[in-house]
Amino acid sequence: MQKLLSYPLTIIFFICFGLALVIFHPIQWICLNVFGYNAHKKSVAVLNWTLMRCTNILGTRYKFENNPQIPTDRPLIIVTNHQSMYDIPPIIWYMRRHHPKFVSKIELGKGIPSVSYNLRHGGSALIDRKDPKQSISELQKLGKYIEANKRSAVIFPEGTRSRTGVPKPFRTTGLKVMIKNAPSALIVPISINNSWKLLRFGQFPMGLGSYVKFKVHPPMEIEGNVDELIAKVEKQIVSGVITK
Repeated sequence: MQKLLSYPLTIIFFICFGLALVIFHPIQWICLNVFGYNAHKKSVAVLNWTLMRCTNILGTRYKFENNPQIPTDRPLIIVTNHQSMYDIPPIIWYMRRHHPKFVSKIELGKGIPSVSYNLRHGGSALIDRKDPKQSISELQKLGKYIEANKRSAVIFPEGTRSRTGVPKPFRTTGLKVMIKNAPSALIVPISINNSWKLLRFGQFPMGLGSYVKFKVHPPMEIEGNVDELIAKVEKQIVSGVITK
C-alpha cells in the first residue's frame, strides 16, 4: 500500500525538487558574481533547506543532534557514513556556520542545475576515481583550503553509499591526505541513520515516512598514530549507526 501511495507523491516531490534546483541556479550565480562568497554561501544554505522541505512531501522527518563543542575558528574534517544523496542537504543546512565543502565524484560537476554549479565554484573537491593522481591533488587542495580559511570539508570514507544502511569499511587514503594537508583541523564524526530508506524502492518511487537522524559526535584532535585515529573515528561513527 505504501509503495502504491508513493508513486503520486514521488512525482510531486520530483517536480518540486527539480524546480528548486532550476530556480536557485541563477540565484547562486548572481550571489557569487555580484555579491561574493558570503552571499553565495547563504544561497546554498537556503537551497538545501528548501530541498529538505521538498522531502517533507514524502513524509520525511529530520533530527540533527549537533554538538556545541565544535568551534567556528578552526578547520574541520567532517567524517560520516554515506547512505544516499539526501545525506547532503541536512549537513549543509545544519552545519552552515562551518562552511562545509564536499569531496564529490567529478561526474557531479556538470549537468545538474545548482548542484554542479556549487560543486565547481563553492570550494569543493571533484575527484576522478579512475585517476588516483588527480584525486589526491584535489584532496590536497581542499585540505590546504580549509586549513587557510578555517572552513570544513565533508568526506565519506566508505567511497560509495550503503544501500541497506550497514556501514562499509572505510577507505583511508583520502582521509589521510586531508589530515596531512589540514594539520590544525578537528575531526568531527557524524553518524547518519535511515537516509537509505528514502531509496528503499530504488530511484522511483521514493520511500515514504523516513525519519532521518544525524548525530554529531564530540570532535577529535589530530594527534598520535594516524591509522589508530582513523580507526577510532570509524568505530565512533559505526557505533551510532542502527543497522535494522
